[in-house]
Amino acid sequence: MKTRHIGNDTVGRLEVGAVGLGLMTFDQTGTQPREQLLDTVRAALDAGVTLFDTADAYGPADELGADAMGANERLVAGILDELGVRDQVVLATKGGHTRTGDGGWDLDSSASHLHAAVDASLGRLGVEQIALWQHHRPDPKVDYAAVMETLKDIASTGKVARIGLSNADPEQIRLAHAVLGDALVSVQNQFSPAFRSSRPEIDVCEELGLAFLPWSPLGGLRSAKGLAEEHPAFARVAEARGVSAQQVALAWELAQSPVVIPIPGAKRPSSIQDSAEAVHLELTADELAALDAD
Repeated sequence: MKTRHIGNDTVGRLEVGAVGLGLMTFDQTGTQPREQLLDTVRAALDAGVTLFDTADAYGPADELGADAMGANERLVAGILDELGVRDQVVLATKGGHTRTGDGGWDLDSSASHLHAAVDASLGRLGVEQIALWQHHRPDPKVDYAAVMETLKDIASTGKVARIGLSNADPEQIRLAHAVLGDALVSVQNQFSPAFRSSRPEIDVCEELGLAFLPWSPLGGLRSAKGLAEEHPAFARVAEARGVSAQQVALAWELAQSPVVIPIPGAKRPSSIQDSAEAVHLELTADELAALDAD
């Protein structure tokens, strides 16, 4: 696995696999027995995938309702402990989203909630310090500058080693960097063949030395019909190279900038194994131009 880094000399550089693993869809419903999830984590680590991304608000709404809060963190921590692989993983989480009684989503970026969210995540993950803690989404009820001051306070506690943002625009990223300085190390936004409007955020991250973590990086490629109709260039390159369109998408994203570290979701060993192979797919200039125009 080729590697990229998150962080800087002040807070410490984390060397991670250039493709990570998004854990939002990990759960233990009937379609995902625990052994399957264990096998998926084993396969990820065997392939050199070391950045694992969760959040305090991740959990299956249909099964748990409001109790979905924290479910994914507890599940992931338990799997890592069962496998004895804690020291092989950079575990990132997020705070600022909440779950409602019916399992829906809400936001809370009040200072009291964010401080409490960090403490709760520490307990559920079973760690003394969170390697990367990310503010999940801007909250229209709380001024973004005030939120960044709260994140600065959180960083000063030592409970988190590094701060990240999620779903932030260029202006917000610059504001956060001005407040947080080197404590800010990453931005996690949606970016995929089907969703490219975060390209300006990638540019800002490269300028400021921040990692950019595309979430849902395979958007638009799940359906074979959708792929052929909406993204024919990805289908053509995949066929010509003898690889999956998903590999082409991740290779294209990696080629956008050296700060990009995609975090595709996976619930089966074969899925993360295929995604990890994208780091070895070197696209030509002509291929990249065709994919950029697709």
